[in-house]
Amino acid sequence: MTNQIQNENVAAILKLYVELPETPAKANLNDKYTAAKLLESGIRPSTIESALLLASVRRLGRASDLPPLSPIRSLAYFLPVIEELLHDPIPDDYGTYLRRKVSLLSGNNKFKSNCS
Repeated sequence: MTNQIQNENVAAILKLYVELPETPAKANLNDKYTAAKLLESGIRPSTIESALLLASVRRLGRASDLPPLSPIRSLAYFLPVIEELLHDPIPDDYGTYLRRKVSLLSGNNKFKSNCS
């Protein structure tokens, strides 16, 4: 992966991350480092994207009678879900469903794939 493609993928991952509900409005240097390390380790951007969306759907879809979860403060929050998808991948087209589900549950219409 060239540096330009790597940088574009990091930017796309961070853009999705900060657009998700319950995440910071701005990514920090640790988030950028985490995204870069994930990509350098050979994890596909689409896997990372799916993990972010899946974790968000799970959080947003929790029963309303449960205590609220604390806000997500770091991209590292999603590492267990990324690991889960590495061991048990989801179909490529499932990302479309996840984006729609996040939009529906959050009332936000901006979740389109930016990751290659």
